[in-house]
Amino acid sequence: MSYASDFVTEIPVWGYGLVFLIALSIVLISIPIVKRFALQWGFIDQPSARKVHQQPIPRVGGISIFLGTTIALCAIFLLNLFNVLSIELHSAIWSVVLGSICFFLIGFVDDSVGLSPISRLLVQLSVSSYVWLADVRIEFVTIPGLGLTHLGWLSLPVTVIWLVGVVNAINWIDGLDGLASGVSGIAATASFIICVYTGQYTAALLVVALSGSLLGFLYYNFNPAQIFMGDGGSYFIGFLLAGVAVIGLVKGATVTAIFLPFLILAVPIFDMSAVIVARLRQGCSPFLADKRHLHHRLLQAGLSHRSTVLVIYAIALWVGSLAITFVGMPNSLVILGGATGLLGYMSWKAWQSAR
Repeated sequence: MSYASDFVTEIPVWGYGLVFLIALSIVLISIPIVKRFALQWGFIDQPSARKVHQQPIPRVGGISIFLGTTIALCAIFLLNLFNVLSIELHSAIWSVVLGSICFFLIGFVDDSVGLSPISRLLVQLSVSSYVWLADVRIEFVTIPGLGLTHLGWLSLPVTVIWLVGVVNAINWIDGLDGLASGVSGIAATASFIICVYTGQYTAALLVVALSGSLLGFLYYNFNPAQIFMGDGGSYFIGFLLAGVAVIGLVKGATVTAIFLPFLILAVPIFDMSAVIVARLRQGCSPFLADKRHLHHRLLQAGLSHRSTVLVIYAIALWVGSLAITFVGMPNSLVILGGATGLLGYMSWKAWQSAR
């Protein structure tokens, strides 16, 4: 399989490391400031019957994730490191960045004053449609019996559904300390590895910056969490991952390329899909919050908070490793084997603790 590079020359490994460290450092430094801001202005997530935490916790940690990612990227482009400005970057790259900023603002407004599900969805659809006009498009799908099929005008609804769907999938899985940030970090890392291997170096810059931000945030967000990302954070993360999947993974018209994003984001996508189906089967609104999510079911089965999160991490790591294997990366079977062993071990430990 051959992939076309969107950069003339590669970015050195230390360059990606620099982007990662800038994002990581900004998040680690800014979280205490954001916590004070949240406490002062009342951006607090209160305990409730549906939620797991037992005390009020600041809920706008997504500000730090947003700042870490965007500042790291701006530093690379404004300083013209690695000679990036001499390379004609596709408009889709900037569209994904701008779209993720817009989604962060949508989420932050929702965290601040609250938006109705319908108004929130309409704004999300509008931004995603604009991004499609800016050439962030899914143009091929695989249809059983027909194989690879060009979408034509259907590209718009398919792309919009993908972008909005992933954003809300990440948002919905944000139900336990460290769960959404860890699963998203694993997805971002898998996307980064695949983008670099397939020559999509610009897209790789986006997700390595996100990875650094998420690792820094996880330091404060893992159980017991000191801060939550809020809708602003989950929307920003979801759109960036979904956008990179379109411009960095689904570049070639191949079945494997189109299947990769679904593998990398399988955990939040499956969780959201299963919850929607269960709600509709019982005649409930798909937007009605409840305790049908995978993490709720694992808790009900007797797993501890941390065990539940770690088991889901292991599942996310396994499907991410499977995606890496599908692109034919050298030694990927070793990675997949290790992830399989880890998943088996974590499942066994969880079963033992639940007995």
